[in-house]
Amino acid sequence: IVNSRAAIKLHDDALVKAHKEDSETAHARGWYIDGRLAALQLSRDMHPDELADGLKHLEDFAIRNAGYIRVDVDGVWMDEVWDIVRFLTILLNEEIPILSIGFDCSELKSDFHGLHLVASGKHKVYVEHGASVESQVLFDTSAGPVLIRKGAQVQAFTRVVGPCYIGENSIVGGDRVAACSIGDNCRVHGEISNTILIGHSNKGHDGFVGHSILGRWVNLGAGTTTSNLKNTYGNVALWTPNGIRETGLQFLGTMFGDHVKTGIGLVLTTGTVLGTAANVFERMPPKVVEPFAWGSSAPYGTYEPAKFVEAAGRMMSRRHVELTDTLRASLLEVHAARWHTN
Repeated sequence: IVNSRAAIKLHDDALVKAHKEDSETAHARGWYIDGRLAALQLSRDMHPDELADGLKHLEDFAIRNAGYIRVDVDGVWMDEVWDIVRFLTILLNEEIPILSIGFDCSELKSDFHGLHLVASGKHKVYVEHGASVESQVLFDTSAGPVLIRKGAQVQAFTRVVGPCYIGENSIVGGDRVAACSIGDNCRVHGEISNTILIGHSNKGHDGFVGHSILGRWVNLGAGTTTSNLKNTYGNVALWTPNGIRETGLQFLGTMFGDHVKTGIGLVLTTGTVLGTAANVFERMPPKVVEPFAWGSSAPYGTYEPAKFVEAAGRMMSRRHVELTDTLRASLLEVHAARWHTN
């Protein structure tokens, strides 16, 4: 069982040593980062229903699995949602060269005859077999490496600034893409930086997005723009279920929940939260929008569940993904249990 807030560094020597020993012993292990239990290897089978309520701590299971071997490993804790943005470039720089070893990658070299140019720097561009890089693409590796997964396309006139990860079957086309983690089956166009796209999301048009997180199946209307820096240059505050919190970050954009849709030309202020399946357009929304909100201005209406599921199915079919009965039921449960700001 792994605490998903723990990001264990892939190159950790203790991790490698313990993995080697696993082939020689059957002892269970507990993995610790900075004295906190990050992962636990169970000594007995456990039914997943024991985790269903989401209220148990990893330490609860450690007590029941006494006798495990403690292994201290290097890594970081992402205790707040904005820590994913905080540690993004650090983790990309560390992990891309290691990840490339496990894939069928070749190193992209500079081509001064019109194909592509890798800017000078100590970092590399790794291209997995099956990826496509068109002519007139600039890779700036002065600040970090780049990894392009199989099936991905980097189209002409794109400036890719490392560290940057481009997932399987994603298309990056035009403008500046810098310090991003782009998941599988995404579409990216226009300027974007220090942003995570988890997967199957679409930013296919102009508009700046910076220091943000896009959940799955997000679609940004043409010209959607996030602010990631206050005009006072102060730290950004963010809404949380426990109230407005100071993040300690000078740069922070928008948290887009799964299935969020924005209208053409929508402008989003620093530290905005758009809840799951919110569909907002025309006017700048407030800093927090409830899940399944619908409309051009607050107070928003509620996205009808049947219409939402129908639209989600149409969007998913465009990426050749089926909206199964199980997923349909899950989305309806999320709609019924949606949170409110007051």
